[in-house]
Amino acid sequence: MIPTQPFGRTGHQSTRIIFGAAALGKVSQAEADRTMELILRHGINHIDTAASYGEAEVRLGPWLAEHRDSFFLATKTGERTAAAAYDEIRRSLERLRVERIDLLQLHNLVEPDEWETAMGPGGALEAAVRARDEGLVRFLGVTGHGVTIAAMHTRSLERFPFESVLLPYNYPMMENVPYVADFEALAALCQERNVAVQTIKAITRAPWGDRPATAATWYEPLRDQAAIDLAMHWVLGRPGVFLNTVGDIEILPMALDAAERFQARPSDDEMRQLSRQWELEPLFV
Repeated sequence: MIPTQPFGRTGHQSTRIIFGAAALGKVSQAEADRTMELILRHGINHIDTAASYGEAEVRLGPWLAEHRDSFFLATKTGERTAAAAYDEIRRSLERLRVERIDLLQLHNLVEPDEWETAMGPGGALEAAVRARDEGLVRFLGVTGHGVTIAAMHTRSLERFPFESVLLPYNYPMMENVPYVADFEALAALCQERNVAVQTIKAITRAPWGDRPATAATWYEPLRDQAAIDLAMHWVLGRPGVFLNTVGDIEILPMALDAAERFQARPSDDEMRQLSRQWELEPLFV
């Protein structure tokens, strides 16, 4: 059974495994339905999607029409100005077939110029606050990729009291000493302010590079069950964080199986061996 824990100060007890609905971006409705049945069987009660995830919101719509009360629902806007972001939020509500979103996140807010636009006058944050005030969303968060994102999230939390952050966390990424320092500073701030920390890219193997992509993810994921177990158990071994699942419906069952069997964090020796055996590489340098 996948345990739950408080999702920051929202009052919701979310499963530590959050379904990353990017996996539904390019699948049929039948495939999406089978995936959501799997999610329900594993007891996952938190969905994370985005306006930019292809048809993911559309695929979730039929399920949410019947099972809305079963899930804490999060989506994201990648727009940077208030007018465009507000329109995208309304569009997400229509596509998801819901009246309210639990968590609206400013998506991939990494670049300083985009940050200034989104967080400044007439920016996307204004639209998010408006949507919250109108009852269209309940809570607000911020997400991002890259080696600078932990520091940018700290900056975001200094500007506005977001309820959640989302960023990369995996073994090869945490070999980057400057990123570790920024991540730990952010984690300490989140603990102090009771901000939920969502982690992504748990089972990354490496960038695709020149190799042809053979999975729905934009990076090469681990596919071996034992390797997935170690990578996911290493993330889950950090108390308090959430793990957002892989964006490929064929690999997802292995990830959920690994989550169900989590007991303890692998040792450093086990992780070094995993890294050597599968030639793990960080996505961001």
